[in-house]
Amino acid sequence: MSDSSSKMRNGLALAGFIVVTFCAPALSIGVGMPGAWYAALSKPTWNPPSWIFGPAWTLLYTLMAVAAWLVWKRVGFSRPLALYFVQLALNAAWTPLFFGAHAMGWALIEIVALWIAILMTLLSFRRVKTTAGWLFVPYLAWVTFATCLNLTLWRLNPS
Repeated sequence: MSDSSSKMRNGLALAGFIVVTFCAPALSIGVGMPGAWYAALSKPTWNPPSWIFGPAWTLLYTLMAVAAWLVWKRVGFSRPLALYFVQLALNAAWTPLFFGAHAMGWALIEIVALWIAILMTLLSFRRVKTTAGWLFVPYLAWVTFATCLNLTLWRLNPS
């Protein structure tokens, strides 16, 4: 394969990982988004303002896609990427549970499963390419925070 076709293949693969990764939140948009129900919830003082979520998730999804692409470049489609797609599916499932079904308890169980899947993906990525593992650290930190927030909201709003 020539150098230019290799660069083209890598560029298309990166674009593909970005598109697939951003599909996770896109699939959830119609199913459940913050609205009147969320606005009426009792929230902790440390609840972030709503404007922060868009930029934060844009950065996180971009870092996730780049990490997956780096792993793909090194080992192709293999177990680390299977874990990636599992955590991506769990990521997509949280919004409909929490915002759509208003099932904060089930969403808490689901986000704990997501956290475990993210950690497993991070460790698996790190074994393939250290940079890819590090790119997952902000995502794990954010989901750790989101898990604490989910738990707190569930406890503050028991009905």
